[in-house]
Amino acid sequence: MNVNLDSKQDFLTVAKERHAVKRYDRTYRMSEDEIKELLRIASQAPSAWNLQHWHFLVVTDQASKDILLGIANGQQQVVEASATVAILGDLQADRNAESIFEADVQAGRLSPEIKANLILQIQGAYTNKPNWARDQAFSNASLAAMQLMLAAKAMGLDSCPMSGFNPDKLIEAFAIPDRYVPVMLVAIGKAAEPARPSVRLPVEEKIHWNGFGFQV
Repeated sequence: MNVNLDSKQDFLTVAKERHAVKRYDRTYRMSEDEIKELLRIASQAPSAWNLQHWHFLVVTDQASKDILLGIANGQQQVVEASATVAILGDLQADRNAESIFEADVQAGRLSPEIKANLILQIQGAYTNKPNWARDQAFSNASLAAMQLMLAAKAMGLDSCPMSGFNPDKLIEAFAIPDRYVPVMLVAIGKAAEPARPSVRLPVEEKIHWNGFGFQV
């Protein structure tokens, strides 16, 4: 059974029904083209200056899954799911600026002067703010990860984000270059068991309007 890449579901339904699934059908396998299509959709996520601070390490073969299982503290979804995607944040996303903005210039969407000013802004941020590159890598790559999980649900698949893994061992085992920092793992496949219901706190407990107030 292949995923229906042409399927469409109401977004609100997708958002409400997406849950972290822990058990997967081991026999279900996504094709490379299906995985690429999901990652294309994930790559439509927004990013600061459109620098696209993400990279995807896709783990599909059994030997690599077995290695990942130990790195992920024995979480079985990494061996049961069709694929596990390591979402990596790009610490050098500023290097993408020239090619991205030049494409906009060539398409008439951006003037050369604005392009030059934008690149100066980016260089200033990456040079003068010590934590900027890492903070941006995590926040923007996380946007792509969320979009990936929503896209998977819309196509009839399930997913599970995982932060419980050893990033240093992941880097070593899969020869991840220094340019990238592991952000999270996302398992994707067909559920073998439904997700465990999860409690959500009342939204009223998560909102403050126009500030948190002041104590006198």
